[in-house]
Amino acid sequence: MSKYREGMAEKVKKTEEEWQKQLSPEQYYVTRKAGTEPAFTGKYWKTKDPGTYNCVCCGEPLFSSESKFDSGTGWPSFWRPLDESAVLAHTDASHGMVRTEVRCSKCNAHLGHVFEDGPAPTGLRYCMNSAALDLKADQNKKK
Repeated sequence: MSKYREGMAEKVKKTEEEWQKQLSPEQYYVTRKAGTEPAFTGKYWKTKDPGTYNCVCCGEPLFSSESKFDSGTGWPSFWRPLDESAVLAHTDASHGMVRTEVRCSKCNAHLGHVFEDGPAPTGLRYCMNSAALDLKADQNKKK
């Protein structure tokens, strides 16, 4: 079995029109059309604020700031999700390369990709798009 597990979250389904009304054009492009924001441009690539990164589409908690690290890639990077079942991973053979795409298990939003060149203890690098995330700051912790 793969390191990546299939999620079991209750699914959120909306029409394309509903997603377009809810999301900014960039969020829609990234999450619903599997786009990628340019490196070093997203609002969270260098953020160090404590909190939880939720799916911008459905609010599902995905990553903790405690697993965030500076990968030098220009995208927010995490060495593990909050819960393995919060994300789905599958092979993405688009753009002339083979990668492992990561999606929200609740609403199927494209989040980014996971690579096997991350730090211990997982050795994984979840390279996410800022446009797919919404940081809910932890008010009890200081920067």
